[in-house]
Amino acid sequence: MKNIYKASILISFSALLLSSGCSKLDINTDPNRPLVDKATPESLFPAAAISTAGRVGGDLSIIGGLWAQFWTQNNGSSQYVTLDTYDLQNSSAFINGPYYELMTGALSDYKLAIEKSVANEDWRYNLMNTVMKAYTYQVLVDLFDKVPYTEALQPEKFLQPKFDDGYTIYKALIAEIDAALAKDFRSTANAPEDAKIDLVFGERGNAAFITQMDNWERFANTLKLKMFLRMAYVKPAEAEAGIKAMVDADAEFLEVNAGVTAYENVPNRSNPFFEYNFRRLNTTDNLRSSVTLISWLESNNDPRARVYYGQDSPISAINQGDFFNAPNHPEYYDAVNPAISPTAPVWFITAAESYFMQAELFERYYGGDGAELMYNRAVTAAFAEAGLPQPKNLLEGAYKYPKAGNLEAKIKVIIVQKWASFFGSHALEAFFEQNRTGYPEISAVYSTEPGYKPGDLVYVPRGVTGAGNFPRRFLYPDYEKSRNSNTPAEVPIYTKVWWGK
Repeated sequence: MKNIYKASILISFSALLLSSGCSKLDINTDPNRPLVDKATPESLFPAAAISTAGRVGGDLSIIGGLWAQFWTQNNGSSQYVTLDTYDLQNSSAFINGPYYELMTGALSDYKLAIEKSVANEDWRYNLMNTVMKAYTYQVLVDLFDKVPYTEALQPEKFLQPKFDDGYTIYKALIAEIDAALAKDFRSTANAPEDAKIDLVFGERGNAAFITQMDNWERFANTLKLKMFLRMAYVKPAEAEAGIKAMVDADAEFLEVNAGVTAYENVPNRSNPFFEYNFRRLNTTDNLRSSVTLISWLESNNDPRARVYYGQDSPISAINQGDFFNAPNHPEYYDAVNPAISPTAPVWFITAAESYFMQAELFERYYGGDGAELMYNRAVTAAFAEAGLPQPKNLLEGAYKYPKAGNLEAKIKVIIVQKWASFFGSHALEAFFEQNRTGYPEISAVYSTEPGYKPGDLVYVPRGVTGAGNFPRRFLYPDYEKSRNSNTPAEVPIYTKVWWGK
């Protein structure tokens, strides 16, 4: 980035957002790529947020849902065969696209916006951009394990930036969030255009700016909580200390969803999952329902099945990765698509996720006091997100929180419910959480065999990594390996990242 900054992959949408934040534009300047000296936090933030949402809620969510086994490759097409067989190569657009866009697009914009907001002592935009920078970096770390950080985004100094380890980056991101939270981010007068610029919270009818910024503070705290919980199995003392410090300080966590909601059923402005998988491909039938999730939902009489797949039970589905075996399974031809709306939001962290995390922290560090309350809130919020009422019968039956049992048994209940709540454009998080905790568990048998437990993950029939070697990370993109001699040595895709259980 020399004299321009990179805007969103959804160019038309970004142009609209940028023009809404800038009252006057030079007709000789491309509004999608304004000069750095003309860029402001108001113009940078929405483009960067759309960039993050476009990848996390688009192609990365599709991959996350395949590997979390919400959906699988259709028997009548081939768009995601390499993903569903774990044959993801360095040259794949599924690796190159997200890495390039998030590093040179979103993170460059957040960095510049932070610099400008600090220079202006505008601590609102400093907090907003710092939180989104940390969220975006956390996604990259969780995918690649090591990425450039201390020398990143400084091409004038480092053409070949070194790669920092994930643990070091996590600690630095938490420190950046703490520094932004320490500023007086509520003191600046509220400008009329702020609600339109803040795509994460500003467009949802907050009555006052104090509420908007309160949500950003809660987002910051909840993101920190997520990063500390990622450490729970590998840095247990540090995770406990960090979480208890927040709880002792009466930190408040999200009670609303944080994400981008401003999507329209218009080309280039719709939900990125819908845009990528349905609108732009030559067929809308690349993804089909997976037996893994369907079997779990239907065995529990969970009404989310019809919401997730747009059809009443029983729902035909394909056993994960068994798309070439359709002649022996005529029901595969009736398997349904995941129901993704063109106007569906892309959530970064939901209220349900926040409550699930709080249930876990109370179990891990406070002897379970408050865990059941937070778990019930989480399940209720997950159903509300699906447009369904409180599942009272399930919370008193199949989904009743276990008061007996050891810690891991209770963590399993929390995480499996959390997994089921991530359907749609939030599916990448389901992949991460399974890697962190091991839940849902890995089945010893395939889903067509006797003894299969609904919801357990299965190794796909044509997997190229060897039985039991599930994907745990991305490989580094070809272009990064070719231009940066500091790129770490290759490890198999089934090598766990630093926090993996």
